[in-house]
Amino acid sequence: MEKIRTRLNSFINLLRSSKKTILLITVVSLISILSTSGIAIYLSTFHNYTIPSFGTIKTIGVEAYWDQELENQTTTINWGLIWLGESANATLYIRSVSSTEITLHLFPSNITPAGFSKYMDLSWNYNGTSLNPNDVIEVTLFLSASNDYSFVNYLITNEVKNFDMEIHIVPYE
Repeated sequence: MEKIRTRLNSFINLLRSSKKTILLITVVSLISILSTSGIAIYLSTFHNYTIPSFGTIKTIGVEAYWDQELENQTTTINWGLIWLGESANATLYIRSVSSTEITLHLFPSNITPAGFSKYMDLSWNYNGTSLNPNDVIEVTLFLSASNDYSFVNYLITNEVKNFDMEIHIVPYE
């Protein structure tokens, strides 16, 4: 019992003599824990970051519809909220109003904010089939947003809250 008491007293004396060291270790530990937690919370808010997006459809030689019956023509796509690293899609029915056989081409333009285009990708499942006058095909457009750190930095730096673009569906030349 005396041995335990002696060791305990030695430990207490050590603590008394190194108060500044222990205080410094405690303060550094708390700062590390708090800053790491703060950074983790801050970064986690961007894991589920979404961007509202809107597209205006510009066509030449074709018309775009939401339905196969060609009753709901559209000139816009509201992509909704796009999650970083994810994609949204929209299915359209494209009817040729050209007087000749055509093959289609898709491309975006007038993307705002400026510089946004390098972080997104617009594609579709169109396979290059030729369309005769009045032919109708179903196509799905895909809009993908990058989840690269530079994109997150771009969004924060430029305070991007949404983006717009024109989506061109035209005869291939």
